[in-house]
Amino acid sequence: MFQYYTIQRIILFVYEIEVCIMMANTREQCIFCSIIRKEIPARIILEDETVLAIADIVPQAPIHYLIIPKKHIIDVRDLTSDDTTIASNLLMAARQLSVLHNNASCKLVMNNGHEAGQRVFHMHLHFLSGDLGHTSMLV
Repeated sequence: MFQYYTIQRIILFVYEIEVCIMMANTREQCIFCSIIRKEIPARIILEDETVLAIADIVPQAPIHYLIIPKKHIIDVRDLTSDDTTIASNLLMAARQLSVLHNNASCKLVMNNGHEAGQRVFHMHLHFLSGDLGHTSMLV
């Protein structure tokens, strides 16, 4: 009984944390929006008027960047026809990052929705490069 109660409390606690993270999807609460506004420091790799690329603080590959639109868009399902330039610029930023690394091969990953592994609810593209042998199922 004690073990079940403890496990149940742990599961509830983890769920409550994930709900709090999911609720932080407004511009005022979003960690990526804070980075874009330069309120939180980040290692900026490239930036233009629509996107920002930063080094991931928990890299899953030797080279791991996050390409983030400056407009707060929750995920790909939140895109509108007005966001065509932003969507295009995400891919062009990935190309620029590849060029920065001598046209390196890369993996691009975008998780859309909690069930797909998205934990920061501001659309972003993972750029992974280097030895990718151990990243086949990551991110």
